[in-house]
Amino acid sequence: MAAIQKRIRNGKTSYRVRYRDPTHTQRSKSFDRRIDAERFARTVEVEKDSGTWVDPTAGRTLLNDWRADFIRTEIGLRDSTRRRDASFWHANAETSIGRLPLSAIDYSTAQSWVSDLTDRLAPATVLKNYQILSKTLNGAVKAGMIPANRASGIQLPSIEVKEQHFLTPPEVNTLAESIDPRYRTLVLTMAYGGLRRGEAFALRRSRIDLMRRHLDVVEATSEVAGTSGVQFGPPKTKAGHRQVPLPRVVIDELIPEIAPMEPHQLVWTSPNGEVLRSSFRSRFWMPAVKRAGLDGLRLHDLRHTAVSLWIHAGAHNKAVAKWAGHASVASVIDRYGHLMPDTADPVMAALDAMSTTADAQVIGLHG
Repeated sequence: MAAIQKRIRNGKTSYRVRYRDPTHTQRSKSFDRRIDAERFARTVEVEKDSGTWVDPTAGRTLLNDWRADFIRTEIGLRDSTRRRDASFWHANAETSIGRLPLSAIDYSTAQSWVSDLTDRLAPATVLKNYQILSKTLNGAVKAGMIPANRASGIQLPSIEVKEQHFLTPPEVNTLAESIDPRYRTLVLTMAYGGLRRGEAFALRRSRIDLMRRHLDVVEATSEVAGTSGVQFGPPKTKAGHRQVPLPRVVIDELIPEIAPMEPHQLVWTSPNGEVLRSSFRSRFWMPAVKRAGLDGLRLHDLRHTAVSLWIHAGAHNKAVAKWAGHASVASVIDRYGHLMPDTADPVMAALDAMSTTADAQVIGLHG
């Protein structure tokens, strides 16, 4: 049990709390008032009994030092994600909030840091920086370095949702005709298969089943910041591993193009046979968009187009979520609910029919 010792030195009274931590190490802390010492003593015993006691000296560790230890424990991150996070930390946290002790990072400190970032960075970039900080502090909580993440719940800049563009089938055909012929099937596959850019760039011949008319998404490319390399890895999420059906209009275009390919070959590459990169946008995509009269169209809008076409064709929400690689139906409804037809009329009509049938049965019984 914690013990309180009254001490008088040079005419000044203090109260020293002596206790043993969960490792049986002797510790102490002094207070000017007895009531504060008693409160601390009670708190220490409760925290020891509940397993929530945190070494008060651990919070003195600088955030930068803890971050260096924490990143070595993170698993499942792509190299590109690690490099991006490291770049953000170096540019926006290392010489500011990173120099503070863990215990000093509270609501006001984090809010001030975020406000400063908001004055000079895009909202999405500010949010990403805050997510890195929050993840790092949550790791410190789990490691017993601090009792809680006191930087949670701060105000963050709002991110304006970019308008989604949905092409009609005729517009898809126009775009496919406008792009370099070697990427015609890329446009069709993304517009009807809903692939993300990295997934399309990583698609190999062996992953397309021409007979069963589907493709398997098992791989995606990512460009590593600060290097000239492209990496292949799994899709962004577990739900990203999926099988996507393709309509006959796409399969018929793909057959003559990919049938002669070796199984390991990438379906689409640069003119010199290398993996497609972000430069595809400026070199091939934007000129095609301009020729097709679809100014402002993003490559990712082909994915939105695929989802909209599935919905208008009557696909069930669950199927749409599966084909798009979303983890839940809720995410599909949140993003594309406005495209879904109002189901009230057919439901009400069915209820009317059921009621009419029931009335007829009652009449028959009493007739």
